[in-house]
Amino acid sequence: MRIGILGGTFNPPHLGHLILAQDILGKLNLDTIFFVPTNISPHKERDEVGSKYRLNMLALAIEGQRQFQIKDLELRRGGVSYTVDTIHALREEYSNDELFLIVGSDLAQDINSWKDYQGLKKNVKIVVAQRCDTPAEKKDDFIFVDIIQIGISSSKIRKMIKKGMKIKNLVRDEVLEYIENNNLYRKE
Repeated sequence: MRIGILGGTFNPPHLGHLILAQDILGKLNLDTIFFVPTNISPHKERDEVGSKYRLNMLALAIEGQRQFQIKDLELRRGGVSYTVDTIHALREEYSNDELFLIVGSDLAQDINSWKDYQGLKKNVKIVVAQRCDTPAEKKDDFIFVDIIQIGISSSKIRKMIKKGMKIKNLVRDEVLEYIENNNLYRKE
């Protein structure tokens, strides 16, 4: 199998995540994409909402998409989520499959500073989703993919919610309903 791995906080998961996954799935002829929610990101601020809420929203976001799956191993492992640890765990479970780690071009800029970058490269092919606002320089043996450009980010969505703005066309309806029912992201 050809497996894509898309990690992130998914705080909240939005249509940009789904469009990116679908775009990469088709362009690289992948069989499935694993969405891997981080427990604690070494690169971002702490969660505004707990991991339970993020996991539930992600499940709602990918519901009905048979080629998308959630792998919650970072949440179950706890602590800071390092990509290399996740890739090693997935490599053990999927030893005969091709693994493709999907990162945005913004993250690719400093990926060689990630924990055990060389070990990461040995176990996975790195796919760089080229964003027009932060193009990555061609280096290493990355697979560069020009993606559909969607100007949506989780941080923008959180700010919009705090300001009382509507986010209806930025997340799936089920995710929007979950955010509203659980009063998420409203606190300053």
